[in-house]
Amino acid sequence: LAVGWGSRVVTAWAPSPGGCELVQSTMDCTGRWLSSVPGNRRGDTEELLLDNNTLQVLGNASLLPYPQLWHLSLTRNRLELIEPGTFLSSQGLQVLSLTDNLLFTNYSLTAAALSALPALRTLDLAGNHLTEDMVSVLVWNLSSLESLSVARNIIMRLDSSIFTNLTQLLELNLEKNYIFEIDKAFEGLQRLQRLNIAYNYLPCLVGFDLTQLRVLNVSNNVVEWFLALESDDLFELEVLDLSHNRLLFFPVLPRRSKLHSLLLQDNRMSFYQRLPNGTSLANVTVQFLIVDGNTTNITTVKLWDELCHSNLSSLRLLDMSQNQVWGLPEDFLAQMPSLTHLKLNQNCLEAFHLSEEDSLAMLTELDLSQNQLVELGVEVGTGDILPNLQLFNLSTNRLQVLPPGIFTHTRMITTLDLSRNRVDLCPQPGEAESLPCVDIRDVETLTHLSLAGCGLRGLDGRPFQGTSLMQLDLSDNHQALSGDLEWLQDLVLTLQVLSLRNTSLSSTSVDFSALNRLVRLDLSGNSLAAFPTSLGALKLRSLDLRDNSLPALPPDVARAPLGRSLRELYLSRNPYNCCTLGWWDALQRVEGLRVPDGRKVTCSHGSRVLSPSALPEPVLQSCRWQTADLALLYLVLALPTCLTLLVAFVVVFLMLKEKLLKMVKTRCGVSSPY
Repeated sequence: LAVGWGSRVVTAWAPSPGGCELVQSTMDCTGRWLSSVPGNRRGDTEELLLDNNTLQVLGNASLLPYPQLWHLSLTRNRLELIEPGTFLSSQGLQVLSLTDNLLFTNYSLTAAALSALPALRTLDLAGNHLTEDMVSVLVWNLSSLESLSVARNIIMRLDSSIFTNLTQLLELNLEKNYIFEIDKAFEGLQRLQRLNIAYNYLPCLVGFDLTQLRVLNVSNNVVEWFLALESDDLFELEVLDLSHNRLLFFPVLPRRSKLHSLLLQDNRMSFYQRLPNGTSLANVTVQFLIVDGNTTNITTVKLWDELCHSNLSSLRLLDMSQNQVWGLPEDFLAQMPSLTHLKLNQNCLEAFHLSEEDSLAMLTELDLSQNQLVELGVEVGTGDILPNLQLFNLSTNRLQVLPPGIFTHTRMITTLDLSRNRVDLCPQPGEAESLPCVDIRDVETLTHLSLAGCGLRGLDGRPFQGTSLMQLDLSDNHQALSGDLEWLQDLVLTLQVLSLRNTSLSSTSVDFSALNRLVRLDLSGNSLAAFPTSLGALKLRSLDLRDNSLPALPPDVARAPLGRSLRELYLSRNPYNCCTLGWWDALQRVEGLRVPDGRKVTCSHGSRVLSPSALPEPVLQSCRWQTADLALLYLVLALPTCLTLLVAFVVVFLMLKEKLLKMVKTRCGVSSPY
């Protein structure tokens, strides 16, 4: 249970006994390894925080120095006992947290101590290994309590004797126990507004009659059905969470309530108009036999009309995702005129039809993803259908087309997810339009569009003309870039996020230079063998180059506009050359740039795969030879040869000098001077 501490202006921190910190009237002794309560130099301390210490006993004299105390927290200590007279000097205590201790050992004495707190409003006993009998003793005399948490204990069964005297209780937290049965346990709690029984083992909830309750959380149990009491009384219930259970039927709700949020995610629910084998159950009924002592009640429900005439006019959120829904009863949605969020994803829907009767005029989010939809039907008449829809998720279905003109009625649509459907986009009028296609041209409000994995075969004919797309996902479409790329021109002024992951992109396929508003670009999983030069002038903040064939990035990438604007860069799983890593060193020096996968970046040197951040010296030496000036290298290699030839010539000349001179004189007839 959350406890609000309020806002306090911090003026100064001062040391206090035990190494605690004191700010105004709050003493914080958290995590000080204290085995006893420290003294109080100031008599006006109102809040004492002793969490994460080693206290085992809170003695009768422990709180004598704290007469003004209203908030005491002893979370995560080793507390086994609170002596009966401990709180006699702290009669004004209102908030007490005893979470994660060992109070089960001496619970009866601790109960005597708690009974001396006439002003206690909030008590947290979570994580103390308490049984239902122990809880009953501990809270027996706490009639002033407004908030109680006994979460994470070993409570198994609740009956009318446990919370009998808690007539002022507003909030009760029982989550993460072992509760499998509740027998009139809350009948005396006439003011209870919030009840949390999540993460227990309740098999059903029948005869629900807590008319004053506003929030009920029964998620993560094993509930198979929920049956409210058949009554014309007005229930204050606003939020009902039955998610992650085993519900077989839509819950039988109160006839009159203020319900605005109904969470039914991850159950086994269906409306049973028909079974998967085609058997019709439209007129079949089921009877619930409810035995309560000597009284037996029978509730009859039609499988195809399980609402029992409940008033759902105030419902705003309905989450029925992860169920087994094949279809919805007639006029099911017409009973929810205030609905703003409808989640039907991960069901078995094959068709979904909307008419003016189901106009859902207030709906802003509709999620039909991960079904088996082959048809989306809209009966267009004089009225609007989904006029306020903003987010429409149709991903992972079997759709090939959307109803013509559907976006003329959804005048507020901003986000459309068509990923993993076999759809094509309609080209410009006058172009050869393929028969099934989705027309989003001139939908001015559309800013986010996902077409990932749709098997797109080129985007000819400017299909995005007239839109204001800011985010476009074309990933996992191997032929999306195979045709005319003129469509990019229609997105120059607005596009900020573009994903071209796994689209068979080569280095020269796309010129990105015109997309000067782009801030995020995903080019991962492609065939880039060279860095696209058109990226250099962009001012991206995030760039993903993973899973390509890049041997290096441009040496001046860090000095280009791209390098100065980048804040996030993904580079792993590319065959970088260990001898051309100047760009890597330059990127390491760019202030504010993160490479989240930097530890996964590798380079190749021969048959070795190495980390560019720790290249061995022999590899560095080898790279120096490989990158040296070739002219200088040739000169160094040629110089010894030239010197050797010169020396050999001189030696030969000196040895043959006299013979050569005599030969010359003989042939020329010159007389000897001798």
